[in-house]
Amino acid sequence: MVTAIVLMTVARGKVQSVANALLDVPSVGEVYSVAGPYDLVAVIRVKRHDDLDELVTGRLAAFEGIVSTQTLVAFRCYSRKDVQAMWDIGLD
Repeated sequence: MVTAIVLMTVARGKVQSVANALLDVPSVGEVYSVAGPYDLVAVIRVKRHDDLDELVTGRLAAFEGIVSTQTLVAFRCYSRKDVQAMWDIGLD
């Protein structure tokens, strides 16, 4: 399994529609809106590096509203905790 984090710059006013469209892509696990130089971060999991190439440079590049992307390929996951549980801290 190949895991990648895709940092995206999105056209003004398109963040929500792009995020929702990304969630319709089966290989996209999570999409986060973020502060800083990027607008959205997507966590992608695919079987092969070639699948990642097709998804990012083919499919995502064609999304209306995505201005640019930067892809980080993960080598190893060091987390033993449930990622969602970390985001939910303090919401009870």
